[in-house]
Amino acid sequence: MTTNPSDTQAAAEAETTEPDPLAEYAASIAEAVGALSHSTEYGTIKVYVEPDAWVGAVTSARDDFELNFFSWLSAVDWANEVSVGDAPKEEVEERYEVLCALGDLTDGNLVIFSTNLDKEAPSIDSLVDVFQGAAWHERESHEMFGIDFPGNPDLSPLYLPDAFTGHPLRKSYPLLSREVKPWPGKVDVEDMPPSTENPGA
Repeated sequence: MTTNPSDTQAAAEAETTEPDPLAEYAASIAEAVGALSHSTEYGTIKVYVEPDAWVGAVTSARDDFELNFFSWLSAVDWANEVSVGDAPKEEVEERYEVLCALGDLTDGNLVIFSTNLDKEAPSIDSLVDVFQGAAWHERESHEMFGIDFPGNPDLSPLYLPDAFTGHPLRKSYPLLSREVKPWPGKVDVEDMPPSTENPGA
């Protein structure tokens, strides 16, 4: 049995025009929160918003899309020059990227919200009035990256002693342990000691 080329082409076109539920869902959220852009790379929805739209976007996601499970909040220091380790292979736009993951408790949807902050004075409004659980995560990001979260009632250190200065997760921070043994840590392998057996025995 032979296949008509036109039938094969029609099937291929049908496959490419078939709607992608994940992409449609991402687009609907992005439009609703006024996002700059969005992506579904690796099957993960990521929505990019302006810093001044941060709280409003997360609030809209909670109220309009039932993304009422606050999973985590953290940051990434995008830098071209690093104190320890290898610099990025390609030049990046230097910034702090703040990320927040929200999910629902019915369909298992997960959306990561992202915004970029200036490196000179990184600051973004707190999410504690939207999700109380954000308080701990913002404290951690404040301590590790030096990001300010106006509206968070307690940005005291979580892990580091009071006298500690600096922010250890900034790429510019010199981690002594990584200068001695670069991340992820090379395994020290020593030669076997010389044999102590008596060759005349």
